[in-house]
Amino acid sequence: MFGILEADEIDELLKNQIVGRIGCHADGLTYIVPISYAYDGDSVFMHTHEGRKVNIMRKNPSVCFEVEEMVNMANWKSVIAWGTFQEITDHEERNHALTQLSQRIFPLIASKTVHLSDTWPFESDDFPFAGGIVCKIRVTEKTGRFENEQL
Repeated sequence: MFGILEADEIDELLKNQIVGRIGCHADGLTYIVPISYAYDGDSVFMHTHEGRKVNIMRKNPSVCFEVEEMVNMANWKSVIAWGTFQEITDHEERNHALTQLSQRIFPLIASKTVHLSDTWPFESDDFPFAGGIVCKIRVTEKTGRFENEQL
């Protein structure tokens, strides 16, 4: 059976996944890239470094974000969200974003790119040690679909 996810199911999927994909476009170049992220019900947060995706999103902050949960090709859920990219420079807002990112549930093995500091996974009340760029996608629209076949 194919179906449409309800709003609460969409938020649940966004909150419970670790990796999503950003789609962005500027200067005739469309770019899709996977990111580790956190979602707080309003925004997708990420910690990254200078590079192609940040340059594109600075030029055109309108982005698309996709996440899925896949058991197999007949049992899956997928969410697509649209929103606006914003770099976070305000100290309190940056700490909120980094707190969201540090409280995600990770697999036991995680690459250096998801570590917020050398002391990761230990939390802090303040994140002055986290270099790089902290940003968010303020979600303005989202939709979800699923397929569920009897196993």
